[in-house]
Amino acid sequence: MVANVTASDIDKLSISNIPLKSQRFWTHIVMAYAFTFWTCYVLRREYEKVASMRLQFLSLERRRLDQFTVLVRNVPPDPDETVSELLEHFFLVNHPDHYLTHQVVCNANKLASLVKKKKKKQNWLDYYQLKYSRNQSQRPQMKTGFLGHFGGKVDAIDHHISEIGELSKEIEEERTRVLKDPKSIMPAAFVSFKTRWGAAVCAQTQQSRNPTLWLTEWAPEPRDVYWQNLAIPYMSLKVRRLIIGVAFLLLTFFFIIPIASVQALASIEGIEKRAPFLKSVIEIKFIKSVIQGFLPGIVLKLFLIFLPTILMIMSKFEGFISLSSLERRSATRNYIFLIINVFLGSILTGAAFEQLNSFIKQSANEIPKTIGVAVPMKATFFITYIMVDGWAGIAGEVLMLKPLIFYHLKNFLLVKTEKDREEAMDPGSLGFHTGEPRIQLYFLLGLVYATVTPVLLPFIVIFFAFAYLVFRHQIINVYNHEYESGAAFWPDVHGRIITGLVISQLALMGLLSTKEAAQSTPFLIALPVLTIWFHRFCNGRHKSAFVKYPLQEAMMKDTLERARDPNFNLKACLHSAYVHPIFKGDDDDEDDLSVEMETESVLVPTKRQSQRNTPVPSKISGGYSPSLLEAVKNGEL
Repeated sequence: MVANVTASDIDKLSISNIPLKSQRFWTHIVMAYAFTFWTCYVLRREYEKVASMRLQFLSLERRRLDQFTVLVRNVPPDPDETVSELLEHFFLVNHPDHYLTHQVVCNANKLASLVKKKKKKQNWLDYYQLKYSRNQSQRPQMKTGFLGHFGGKVDAIDHHISEIGELSKEIEEERTRVLKDPKSIMPAAFVSFKTRWGAAVCAQTQQSRNPTLWLTEWAPEPRDVYWQNLAIPYMSLKVRRLIIGVAFLLLTFFFIIPIASVQALASIEGIEKRAPFLKSVIEIKFIKSVIQGFLPGIVLKLFLIFLPTILMIMSKFEGFISLSSLERRSATRNYIFLIINVFLGSILTGAAFEQLNSFIKQSANEIPKTIGVAVPMKATFFITYIMVDGWAGIAGEVLMLKPLIFYHLKNFLLVKTEKDREEAMDPGSLGFHTGEPRIQLYFLLGLVYATVTPVLLPFIVIFFAFAYLVFRHQIINVYNHEYESGAAFWPDVHGRIITGLVISQLALMGLLSTKEAAQSTPFLIALPVLTIWFHRFCNGRHKSAFVKYPLQEAMMKDTLERARDPNFNLKACLHSAYVHPIFKGDDDDEDDLSVEMETESVLVPTKRQSQRNTPVPSKISGGYSPSLLEAVKNGEL
């Protein structure tokens, strides 16, 4: 099956160099157990540490509005009451002691698009007025046709003033329609409670006999809400997710075809076949080494440039209602895509893809053998991929290469005012959905090659060392802090490392089965079983801390706050927290998604001097004295 597969010189440093039926395979089996137990030990410690830090964050963090608020969806229609009246009656009856207020969700997407359009027109007006103030000998002119290059000429300032006036009228009409038209009111609302305990009970229990009605979940913090998706009817979400699931499946498995084709052309044999006249040039030692080493990795990297954007669009279409959930779903799909198209795809295109016909026809139990044999033979490719994507990527992260290029492009093509320049200079957020899956891919490569081709490990260790230093600096000093999830992503990270561990064990089993080491292969069967059991154990022990809020913690914190500030007006803070930002004024920026309390209106600059600031911690909660905390634990309060 693998007779035609060619090996490289690096195989001399891998398991491929060990003769058949050798007793040395026991060393690799022992090391597989060692790496597995060490990985599980570190994962368990990290899971406990992160879970403890999350609970500490929830118990000691200043007053957060999302801890008092629940998102209620699929409110049943009532011919005699509006959605708002029905919500109030339901929660006054079923949560009489804890219900505080609610904010109904409106479909304001059209209104938001009109406001966005008006802002663009206002920006153009500012540009033309600035241009006229510098040279008052002639008023600026513009064409009204496509992209300003066609149609008749008009006075640019008067034209934009007229259009802004018309848009203002449309905005007022649409605002009135949204507030009064029952069709604009969605059967969903943000419901707030007097205590964290009341919110926790509501968010974590079933509200009615029919499990498809009055669905509750924790509300995202105000700045984490993705308002556009709140207008999507709940019943259509299942259909949307089915459509995107099928689309992602097709994207994942059909994307490997162009990757395989282009990588085949990027090889020495492919170039000589397609362009025979270049044979003499290709045979030059330096050019040949570059083509064999770096060209396939560069081609693969170019194919993956637009992948995160495509996956984020898919997640938005699915209807997730927070930025954090959008990034979590995109990160999960990005990781699956990288496993299939970068890891498995590169292996198959380099080894078994040459014999695709036999690979498809073979039985399922032969597939691990094929992959196992191909893994050590692709070590050279992955070493160069780590250097091209990993090392060069970290260097690009230090330089902020992508934002730098986009800034100069925007500065050259789009920047007209100082506001445009500030927006162009914004570095954005960390981008969890792009960076984390790539790091998880290197974990996978390290686990797979640790017992097969250990020479690859130093390259991965160097990557992680530099990645730690660089990303620590970028997170603290460069990137914007868009939302706070309290380490809610950790269970996904843990699961992806477990997936990489299982893949490495199956690949080693497949490889040893082709080395006529059948007597030693059964000793590896226990590893995947133990690894999956360990994963279930960790989730059963700690995962609830990432999806639920302990009632004991909620009651303790509520009691402390009542003792510290019994007259605090929580309703005033929640009054406009979950109102669509479009109803807070036309000039509100996207930053207004983060609604701070009245006492938190003072802003302090972050380490990166920019227009985005970090709110001062609340002075009205938190910072409990040890005596108060001890009193609550002893039941004295």
